[in-house]
Amino acid sequence: MSAPLAPGSVLGFVGLGNMGAPMARRLTEAGYTVRGFDTDPAAREHAGATTVDTLTAVAEGAEAILLMLPNSDVVEHVLYKGGLLEAAKPGTVLVDMGSSRPHSTKAVADWSASRGVPMVDAPVSGGVTGAEAGTLTIMAGGAAEHVERVRPPLERLGATVSHVGGAGAGHALKALNNLMSATHLLVSSEALLAGQEFGLDPRVMLEVVNGSSGRSGSTQTKWPKFVLPGTFDSGFGLRLMLKDMRIAVDLARETGWPSALGESAVELWAKAAEELPAGADHTEIVRWLENMHNGKG
Repeated sequence: MSAPLAPGSVLGFVGLGNMGAPMARRLTEAGYTVRGFDTDPAAREHAGATTVDTLTAVAEGAEAILLMLPNSDVVEHVLYKGGLLEAAKPGTVLVDMGSSRPHSTKAVADWSASRGVPMVDAPVSGGVTGAEAGTLTIMAGGAAEHVERVRPPLERLGATVSHVGGAGAGHALKALNNLMSATHLLVSSEALLAGQEFGLDPRVMLEVVNGSSGRSGSTQTKWPKFVLPGTFDSGFGLRLMLKDMRIAVDLARETGWPSALGESAVELWAKAAEELPAGADHTEIVRWLENMHNGKG
């Protein structure tokens, strides 16, 4: 078994966006040698880590390559058409930290393993705030020995790193988590807006609910931090949330387990995605509900 990757190890990092940039920065500050890449030159310029100009250069000397990309299609493009998998030396651990389709992840893991490059899927929960603070929750799928090899850098990024199963397990759990999170936010927002219409103060409602059985991450974090101030800037897009919800519902269908409430939530979020701006934050589902009430939706 290879030794865990201590500070000083070389890490490749692909995807220096809202989440990736602070993650690469934290790894650099922890003493890792990070070689980052993003297709956007501006993202490379503000990454807070050493960057390279080509995708395949990320792999040079890297003992692990972390991917923070939006979906399975982009991951597959980077690995196959972009040449990253071919450039990775045998023994390099690929770590997909975005939200990918579990079955795609399993197929990619099989293919990369056949080339001597093991893969760990390690999606995160906690948003941009968690990425900046290093308090993410990380759900790792893959062989235990490979998860343990990359655990030290992952622990620089997350307060909790859990090995949740084999290849694809991390991505499955992340999608299911986001389905629950999105459904919580939708129903919590419906209830809070109804109470506000009745004449209740939303701050008072949140104070009471958060000490009662109706509390959730939506009432404890999203409404107080992003909705009430009117900033709607959690850093996680509405369409990315919808993508994860669809992955989770598809997974439920594949297992033969009913997901009636989840499917209904997906339908409502899909309507919101059609009517809100392309770059809408996922917390703007509240704006969509208000627009519907006011006849603007």
